[in-house]
Amino acid sequence: MTGCEPRGRRISAAPLIALLVAGLGAPTQADEPILVYAAASMTNVVEEIAGLCGSVQPEPIKTSFAASSVLAKQIEHGASAAVFLSANSAWMDYLEHRDVLANDTRHRLAGNSLVIIAPASSPPPENLPPAKVVAKLPADSRIAMGDPDHVPAGVYAKAALEHIHAWESVRKRVAGTANVRAALALVETGAVSLGIVYGTDALVSRKVRTVAVFSPGSHPSIVYEVAVLREQDTPAARRLYACIRGADAARILERNGFLPLGYAGYADAG
Repeated sequence: MTGCEPRGRRISAAPLIALLVAGLGAPTQADEPILVYAAASMTNVVEEIAGLCGSVQPEPIKTSFAASSVLAKQIEHGASAAVFLSANSAWMDYLEHRDVLANDTRHRLAGNSLVIIAPASSPPPENLPPAKVVAKLPADSRIAMGDPDHVPAGVYAKAALEHIHAWESVRKRVAGTANVRAALALVETGAVSLGIVYGTDALVSRKVRTVAVFSPGSHPSIVYEVAVLREQDTPAARRLYACIRGADAARILERNGFLPLGYAGYADAG
């Protein structure tokens, strides 16, 4: 030992500093966002509900919107969503059959209507029933709606057109879209003469107007469902799920045009 070395055992500060830095940088549960997957037709209302729920719980909320079919397929293949809101029961059935939903969390949340829209700049409506509105569609024009093979809004639209015996006459002129908001956008820009969307979609745009409303009996009941997903079934996810099912969220849904289950024409959905 040289004369310049201090007596006693020297303790390195490096491990302690490393622990402190790691502790400061480690994410807490509250830092991790809760991911919500929701049907595109719920974009505005889910953003509002997320704001409501985010004000009463510490965890940040992240939202992702697309066709229910697309979201369900992503969930099936391991997407890390915690809560799923579907625009129909079929895609919730799809996930339930694959044992992806957390036990006892599947819940019917709200209903919707199905309408025909036209660009706001088009001639004023003549108060015609859907069959006559579709019959007046010019031969060189197209009608926008969700892809009838898998997008819920398109499935409902095809059923409604079949009900009024119009599907065969327009099916080759259908502009099928990836989700209902894409169909709305085609009408907003005037790319098509008509579109079939949910009543709530028509309400969010000043660039379109409703020209006809399909009767509830002309298509399967439009029922929105919510569930927690098994792989992300945490206390935070359950808190958000409870908030979405709460009275304040129900008021937001109704204010945005969604229909309470049990109203005339949807008694079977309650």
